[in-house]
Amino acid sequence: MTPLLELLQVSRRFGSREVVNSVSLELHPGRIACLLGPSGCGKSTLLRLVAGLDRPDQGEIRIGGQCVASAASALPPEARGVGLVFQDNALFPHLDVAANVGFGLAGLSREDRRREVHRLLDQFQITRLASAWPHSLSGGEQQRVAIARALARAPSVLLLDEPFSGLDGVLKEAVRSALLDDLRRLGATVLVVTHDPEEAMAIADDLFLMSDGRILQAGSPEVLYRQPVSLVAARLLGEMVDIPGTAVAGRVETVLGALAAPGVNDGPVRVGLRPEALQPAEDGAAVRVLARRFAGDGHRLTLDLGGVAASLRWRQAAPAAGETVHVRLDPAGAVVFDDAGEPQVSERLP
Repeated sequence: MTPLLELLQVSRRFGSREVVNSVSLELHPGRIACLLGPSGCGKSTLLRLVAGLDRPDQGEIRIGGQCVASAASALPPEARGVGLVFQDNALFPHLDVAANVGFGLAGLSREDRRREVHRLLDQFQITRLASAWPHSLSGGEQQRVAIARALARAPSVLLLDEPFSGLDGVLKEAVRSALLDDLRRLGATVLVVTHDPEEAMAIADDLFLMSDGRILQAGSPEVLYRQPVSLVAARLLGEMVDIPGTAVAGRVETVLGALAAPGVNDGPVRVGLRPEALQPAEDGAAVRVLARRFAGDGHRLTLDLGGVAASLRWRQAAPAAGETVHVRLDPAGAVVFDDAGEPQVSERLP
């Protein structure tokens, strides 16, 4: 499939700091991609570069095969076919909803503009809000208006910068699900920036992990979760503790027992464990409970794994701190790394 958006070795520096460092990625038509990373890693700067609000110091940005930005030249934002929705939605407070949505359609006749605005309001189920003012809208309604406005000019790519960060709990999930259903129905090509790993895995067809200005790994959410390229990449997608191990002849010995690890070099290794890798088992390894706390349908135990603290959801009668429980290691939740936190094998352990 030919990519719609391509970034080729793109970098952006501010003074001596390289905020975006040799980033390459591809976005394909009709797919929703997520750029996941901690605050300050360069995500929003990357969106600004794609949108044309900033220019790269090196590399190229291509849309539909056309170079729209490089260190030497750049098309203006309005010539790129890119829609950008900021974190705060940035609606015009002096315009009602219909006028906000139609703001970018000044080149149309009054009747064509009215028809197009009505179509967008209907698509995003906000027709009833046409004459409402932005300050009177809920957070979810403001997002729908902002995205409808961004889509009014039929952009090739829609960029969403932390679009759901202002919402909480059940509202966040409901608004996110409804908006993404709308965007998928429209066949939109979307790049979403987020720092929330659960959100990224829930919505992304394609996922990019970013840290310190670099793309660490790209692929499907499941592959990135189960086959991280490093401990840093693994922890961007949720909790992972690492415990020491020793690899000998295709097996790794740990405080929790042995793992089959064909292809792993003999010597000291780190074994990365997702929370689901630990399971209560009467015949498992004995480990000490460091702490416990109530967690609704059970307790969350903090366990001592040879000097490393790890959490485990416990739905049986909860032991107190200082007591011993028995757990086994499920290899499906484990990844073997070398001492530097890089993978020892390319595939997940069996």
